[in-house]
Amino acid sequence: MPKKIILYTTPICVYCRMAKSFFGVRGISYEEKDVSRDLAAREEMVRKSGAKVVPVIDIDGELLVGYHRERLLEIFRNA
Repeated sequence: MPKKIILYTTPICVYCRMAKSFFGVRGISYEEKDVSRDLAAREEMVRKSGAKVVPVIDIDGELLVGYHRERLLEIFRNA
């Protein structure tokens, strides 16, 4: 069953680009929310994670603050 992924990003974030590349290379769909332009998304991200840094990756309710390639590989090992 596909996972619901929300990726909170900003345009200048290198780690956000790395996360997008991780998903793109594997053909994994995600919803991107640019918190630099979308105040509601920023508030949502902070409320969910307590973090004011990006990327924040919400995978079916599991939150990753920052880009953690090894954890993503564990989660998506079959993708």
